[in-house]
Amino acid sequence: MMPPQEEEVKEPNAAKTIVTAGLLQAFAMFLQKASQWCGNKLMQGKEFTSAENIKKTAKNMVKDNNLNVIIDFIDNKNINNYGGSLKEALKPVARGENAFYTDQLKLAVAPKSKPSLILHELGHAINAHKGKFLRFLQKSRGYVSAVPTALLLLNSAMPERHDNKKNFIERNAGIIGFASFLPTIIEEGLASLRGVKAAKQTLGKAVNLVPLKRNYFFAWLTYVIAGIGLGVAAKQSLLSNKE
Repeated sequence: MMPPQEEEVKEPNAAKTIVTAGLLQAFAMFLQKASQWCGNKLMQGKEFTSAENIKKTAKNMVKDNNLNVIIDFIDNKNINNYGGSLKEALKPVARGENAFYTDQLKLAVAPKSKPSLILHELGHAINAHKGKFLRFLQKSRGYVSAVPTALLLLNSAMPERHDNKKNFIERNAGIIGFASFLPTIIEEGLASLRGVKAAKQTLGKAVNLVPLKRNYFFAWLTYVIAGIGLGVAAKQSLLSNKE
């Protein structure tokens, strides 16, 4: 009687893994270029109204939502009013490349050259004061960079399979990575919607809101692209572990 033959275990297709990794890297580079393009479109976009109208709208947002927020429009001169790490963080704002709200300092800033971005940042301030769920959406972005590493660790802890089939994490790493960034995408969209709504309520039909919506759309797209990029990074981390 012949001894029982051990079932042959197929090794992962190394060539396929290499090709997939190469395609993911190429797609990641495309996403980076797409994000830069959207950012440039945002910065090149025209302001929808005067700085005075924007400041009026911002003032109403603060008043109507009982916000305790300092508003500042940054350029190369008044950036010197700040010091230390905050001044470093404000340099891209002074160049017209960024705007942000920090709940810790209760500070909302936008470039003096593109003041309409302040309405979006005040939208973040409103989100931060509208309950635990919106605050969770806002703070979740602080953890998303750890997702690829976390998935790698979870995958390593799962029982080893001998049938050469992918487990749940390996099959869905990209989706999980994107889903982890979804709260940020949603919160960013809500902040922009609050800014547009406030402009409409304050200024009415006296201004054309299309340029504002266009600018905010391109800004929002950069976060969608970032979410897709996180999904790609999560997938890449698992492939790299296989090599």
